[in-house]
This record gives sequence, structure tokens and C-alpha cells, in this order.
Amino acid sequence: MYKKAYGIIESLAPLHVGATAGQESGNLNLIFRDQFTQTGIIPGSSIRGRLRSEMRLLENGEAETNYWYGNEAGAEESNNNESIVKFEYASIIWIPLFCPGQPIVWITCRRLLQRYQRIAGDTVQVQVDGKTKFLKEVEIPDAYTGSKNLRTKSLPGGTKTLFFNLGFVTIKKTVDLSPWFPAKKEQPAIIVDDSDIGMIHDMALYRQSRVRLKPDQKVVVGGGFFNTEALPEGTILVFPIAIRNDKSGKNWQPFNGGQSTDIYLGGLESIGFGHCELTLNGL
Repeated sequence: MYKKAYGIIESLAPLHVGATAGQESGNLNLIFRDQFTQTGIIPGSSIRGRLRSEMRLLENGEAETNYWYGNEAGAEESNNNESIVKFEYASIIWIPLFCPGQPIVWITCRRLLQRYQRIAGDTVQVQVDGKTKFLKEVEIPDAYTGSKNLRTKSLPGGTKTLFFNLGFVTIKKTVDLSPWFPAKKEQPAIIVDDSDIGMIHDMALYRQSRVRLKPDQKVVVGGGFFNTEALPEGTILVFPIAIRNDKSGKNWQPFNGGQSTDIYLGGLESIGFGHCELTLNGL
């Protein structure tokens, strides 16, 4: 009934999808988070809305937009026009973290890799021990497994330790983690425990304090101070797509025939946030 596909998002600038100034107590602009891992997500509605607006710019855009994504909320026909393409939320696969001497280490946990494996495991082929396998056939490494190109410090007794900005972790073993990167190119990386990913994720977030000035003076407006957080540049996310079987024979081509494109997601675009590369697979 549905054709499965998926999308990979890589942030090329800080990425904020969540509250705007004044919507949170204390003017703290938080990003949306998964309730279990407490890591950043992009709701499917945000992805759908951006692709919807991009398709309007194409030839015959309005008709094609309503066909693939359904009518807009509030339209008279909205209850009678189910969308052909459906999106779930995008979750993190890897998030970069500053680490002295690296200088960047990509972090994930088994739960996040399990979701990536469930979404893409039927289609992604990887090399493991000289053999070609589908990702669904590859065992997810244990917690505190590092990549082979990770720079660690050896302590007495042979213990390998990775120091980062607010602490350290002990590396139990190192393996080739390239199968777990969508580009299949290994980066300095570590898989941490599911219970630790939320805390380490918060260390990796991009944060910025901002003020609102009077239009004619460099004077802060009362109540115009606020903080914002965002996923850092280099974060990699995945989201599933379901395309309902349709007898029309049309093919969904959101990028006018291309497989990948630069796109802006989330808010604060006016200050340089939201620039991403979006790649669709399995279409």
C-alpha cells in the first residue's frame, strides 16, 4: 500500500526547530526534543511544510502541491484530500561535539542507531569484514565503542580515555563505524549509552544570547534579552517517508528531478540559521 523511502538531513549551519522568543519561560528558545533520548528532532510537519513551499515554486506548483501534500489546514477540502506523501519526525544519527585534540567527535547512542537501521536498513548496503551486507544485517556496536580513527589517551593498565569539553569517557573497544554514517565515510566517533546521550547532546548544542535594540539607538529594549539553542553544524539526521500507491502514474519529484538540494529548515533564518543539505533515498 505504501512505498518506503527516507531522507538524510545534514546541517550546514546551526539548526533551530522549536520555540521562538517569548514562548518559553525566561525567553529561552529551546529546540524540540525526543521524549526518550532527550535529543533534538525535527517534526514531520516542519519538513512537510518546507517541501510544500518549495514545490509551489515549480511549474504547475499549486496543483502539484495539493496533490502530493493535501490541502492546507483550514481549506474547505482539507478533510477530503489525504496527502500522498507522509513524513515522520527526523531524529539524530550523529551530532558533533568539540573535543580537545580532535577537534570534533561525532556522538550517537544505540537507540538512535536502531531507528536509523529500521528506516534505512533494507536499502543501504555496507562493507563489513570484506563482505557486502544490508545495514539491517549488521549488529549495532555496544555502548562506548569508538571509531578506529578516534584519538584517545592511554592510561595505566591500557585503558583508553576520550576527554571532551566537560568530562571524559572510557572507550571499551574500537571498530570500523563507517557503515553507520550515511556517506559511508568514517569520522572520529563514539557510541555512548542511551542514558548518557541526553547530557552529552546538551554539551554539543550551539547556544547564543541575543538582545533586541531600539530602532534608532543601540539601547536594549526592556525584556528584549533572550537565549537560543540549536543543533550544531554537521549534525546528521534521518526521517522516514511513506508514499501511498496511486494509480495516476505520477512520480513524486520535490526537487524537480534531483535527489538532493540545499534547503532551509526551522526558524531564525535571518541570522543564518537553518541551512541544510537534504538527500532523498529510495524513491
